[in-house]
Amino acid sequence: MAWISLTTDYGLADGFVAACHGMIARLAPAARIIDVTHLVPPADVRRGAAVLAQTVPYLPVGVHVAVVDPGVGTARRGIALATPGGTLVGPDNGLLPDAATALGGITAAVELTNPRWLAPEVSRTFHGRDVFAPVAARLALGAALPDAGPAVDPATLVRLPEPVLRPTPDGFTAEVLTVDHFGNVQLAAPGELLAALPARLSVAGRPAVHGRTFGDAPPGALVVHVDSAGRVAAAVRNGRAADALAVGPGDLVSVDAADRTSGDESAAAEIGPLAD
Repeated sequence: MAWISLTTDYGLADGFVAACHGMIARLAPAARIIDVTHLVPPADVRRGAAVLAQTVPYLPVGVHVAVVDPGVGTARRGIALATPGGTLVGPDNGLLPDAATALGGITAAVELTNPRWLAPEVSRTFHGRDVFAPVAARLALGAALPDAGPAVDPATLVRLPEPVLRPTPDGFTAEVLTVDHFGNVQLAAPGELLAALPARLSVAGRPAVHGRTFGDAPPGALVVHVDSAGRVAAAVRNGRAADALAVGPGDLVSVDAADRTSGDESAAAEIGPLAD
């Protein structure tokens, strides 16, 4: 059984996703497709990279196509990356390397230049349909990766800038990596940074609970926890942390001890709902 996943910013209002499905089905009708999401904010490569990297470790081994591609039709390369956990296909714009790391690291990389692997006519603005989907279908059928095009030195791949993460006297400041559908704010900070912090915290100057899950804070209050991806995240019980903190991807958020003299975990319950 061949598996192909799709992660894009194509949305659901047009026929772009269906066209990619159709191209795959024409070439590899037995392949099964998993739609990770098609609602990555348009051209938000960092958000697409984060969603992809945090999802692919839980998918079947297969071919993972990702298309968030504001540079489509320019000199940017189309690439495929082999890893121990599957093959990644998409633009060389920083979208794929984090996912490759999550799948065990890059073992081979190629540029997608073989015209026999592509659609008969390649649109300048729809490489998802005409380049990446047919390449994924051929790989799912068992075609050899080197036949897709010349080898690429992984060191030359475009990579996104490292997100900001710096220590402070009482905690740390981190860049907002993503904001999910629920308004939870994921920070570019590993979860272990929370271990040394007490029950009562300050997040961007607002009081918060250091908890394990959303229910550890009173309704309407901020809770800082380790999310399912192992990163520090801020949430509001029965609310949206992104709105409460007025932050979005790329903003910096401080997480600091509010009261290092208090070791009483019950003190966290004293934190009430957020005030506007």
